[in-house]
Amino acid sequence: MNNYPSIFNDVTGPVMRGPSSSHCAASLRIGRLCRDLMDGQISHILIEFDPHGSLATTHKSQGSDMGLFGGFLGWEAFDERLQSSAEHIDKAGIKIEMEIAPLTASKHPNTYQLTLSSQTECRRMVAISTGGGMIEIISIDGAKVSMAGDYYETLIYCNAPEKVTAYIKEVFDFDSIEWHSGEHSFIEIKAQQFLPDNFCNELMAFAEVQRIKKLAPVLPIMARKNLTVPFITVKEMLQFNEQKNLSIWELAITYESERGNISNKEVFEKMRAILHIMENAIQLGLKGTHYTDRILGSQSLQLKEQLQKKRLTGGDANNTIIMYVSAMMEVKSSMGVIVAAPTAGSCGALPGAIIGMAESLNISEDEKVKALLAAGLIGVFIAAHATFAAEVGGCMAETGSGAGMAAAGIVVMANGNLQQSLGAASLALQNSLGLICDPIGNRVEAPCLGRNVMAATNAVACANMALSDYNSLIPLDEVIETMKKVGDEIHHTLRCTNLGGLSVTAAAKDIEAKLEEHSPTFFKVC
Repeated sequence: MNNYPSIFNDVTGPVMRGPSSSHCAASLRIGRLCRDLMDGQISHILIEFDPHGSLATTHKSQGSDMGLFGGFLGWEAFDERLQSSAEHIDKAGIKIEMEIAPLTASKHPNTYQLTLSSQTECRRMVAISTGGGMIEIISIDGAKVSMAGDYYETLIYCNAPEKVTAYIKEVFDFDSIEWHSGEHSFIEIKAQQFLPDNFCNELMAFAEVQRIKKLAPVLPIMARKNLTVPFITVKEMLQFNEQKNLSIWELAITYESERGNISNKEVFEKMRAILHIMENAIQLGLKGTHYTDRILGSQSLQLKEQLQKKRLTGGDANNTIIMYVSAMMEVKSSMGVIVAAPTAGSCGALPGAIIGMAESLNISEDEKVKALLAAGLIGVFIAAHATFAAEVGGCMAETGSGAGMAAAGIVVMANGNLQQSLGAASLALQNSLGLICDPIGNRVEAPCLGRNVMAATNAVACANMALSDYNSLIPLDEVIETMKKVGDEIHHTLRCTNLGGLSVTAAAKDIEAKLEEHSPTFFKVC
């Protein structure tokens, strides 16, 4: 299937807790699918990470373990119990074993290889986190698959497909059906609903059928058969818009309405709900946050105090943005509810810039929603042709993307035109090329906070440049293409592996060691 990202799946979402969407939210979604594959009955899990990938060094400190455990227990990504998920796994009697060993099934840096056991069966799953909470299941029981969690998946384990497939085609309206041969062969049915129980009961009477599994979708916007979008590049969007003269936020609604098969009003109101979560998180952060396993405290309160005393330079709007970015990042680091926009590690830049600038401009809630929609469409182009995963593209992929998205949104709030929004996004992304990912103390706090602030202020500067008709020179499509190429060239030690940059300074290692002293372990790591 072609890569047609959804604004609410891939760009502004998920709504979650935890430091990293590519670790916490993605692993939780993988865990949820593992739970379904085992019918909720799990007694032992072997989790394997490749020594050359990102997860070998970050799975514990950046929340992959926490997310997996929550998923195994069937929780949502915003569940308030997530920070104690290891204890709940232990109480549930699920034994966890982890190994760092070479993996042959995938060379993606965010690869999970899971062996799931109960008293009656053993299943194997290989999955990857692709960035921003998005996932792909690439293997089940040794058979190659491609599952993003955006379908109702019915798996029919059988030793011969012909009779079973013929029956299904006769009684059920599905989107796709495919036979997979592996350690345990099965028919995979992707559909808008599960194969109904009465048909499942009839199939279980077939001599060929051993088991039937049902894996529920984990994404808010479903895929479907013959899915289309009006455009998937900026060039195509401009061609589509030649006789329509739509604004960028209207084009965003047009895209997402067709992509998600939902009405224009539903798109607008879904983004309004996202805005409310962002605003609530900022206000929560400005009240002060507390959490043991983190490096930085509530520094936004210090900036707030100095802003009130008029002791800061650079203008109130700019400093309000810095304060809001900081507040959002502090909520994220204290396990509060945030929106990954486009990721948890970059969750401060976009809302901080949009909401802070909206306050300065004194604009309505609807105008803020329009700005976020414009930002979401820029994110669609990045998700389709580059990446949001720092493990693949460095911090350029996260805060760089946030800057480009925010810049386009700010232009909308200032009544700029479509070309100015695109120019602002291009400039902001150009300024972010090559930005590495090297978290201090193996936590997603610093230099992440500073880079989110830099992304937000970069967005403001580029929006103003575009509103003044500065020439961005390079079309946005070509900048995004360049982002992908540059990301591929960044050394793996500088892509969220805790193996390079500031991560390996003496001070960072000292911080990391002190944090690890107070972090309990509930499983064996080989």
